[in-house]
Amino acid sequence: MSHEFYKGKVVWVTGASAGIGEALVKAFAREGARVVLTARRAGELERVRNEAGLSDDHSLVLPADVTEFDKASELTSRVLGKFGQIDIVVHNAGVSQRSYINNTGFSVYRRMMDINFFSTVAITKAVLPFMLNRQAGHFIVISSVTGKVGTIMRSGYCASKHALHGFFDSLRAEYFNDHIKVTTACPGYIRTNVSLNALNESGEKYGKMDANQASGLAPEECAERILTAVRKDKKEIYIGGLKEVAAIYLKRFFPAILFDQVRRNIPK
Repeated sequence: MSHEFYKGKVVWVTGASAGIGEALVKAFAREGARVVLTARRAGELERVRNEAGLSDDHSLVLPADVTEFDKASELTSRVLGKFGQIDIVVHNAGVSQRSYINNTGFSVYRRMMDINFFSTVAITKAVLPFMLNRQAGHFIVISSVTGKVGTIMRSGYCASKHALHGFFDSLRAEYFNDHIKVTTACPGYIRTNVSLNALNESGEKYGKMDANQASGLAPEECAERILTAVRKDKKEIYIGGLKEVAAIYLKRFFPAILFDQVRRNIPK
């Protein structure tokens, strides 16, 4: 396995200010990549860049709200203006959910789809023409185990992640002959603040740390597995404990058994 794979490549990471995104920035930096960091909090992006040891020449802090879809082309132009190329886009920006369907406002569903799905479409469509012109490019899509398996209190989150699979499976097929690649990563429980920042039924922060999240895989380990998968040109990978990964295979081969498992998790 070559450790030169990422050296000099321009990697654009959304959701780069915390969690898996932060871990990915640091992992790419260690591999010698030039990294573009996007999230809303400019101060946190600067912190991540400094902790990653990225110089101004090898990085670009690009604060943005990814749901401002009409700015995707402008953001892409700024990346190209600095580096002249975009080799890899990591679609990591996202928000989770903790609420039951009947209690959840429609605006919460719209918000989750805007962040988790439509923002990736907007940035992808802005970047794709450049990649097609170069006949090279790689999209890394951070989905979730819930992108393959529906579960309770995450209906909108599951829907948005399922949408990612449909869109990027199509893109992978449509542009295979143009050397455009897609790696979709499906993490299970990763030790981040995703549950704290999840949306409740009214669109406010859930504010609680799930026990499974707190004991989950370290984001640094998750990031390393993703980088390894991309080197190997994996199309889809599952990251997490046995329970989460097994759920994907149960859904495919024994869906009734999986449904019984999910149903038992509903509070009495």
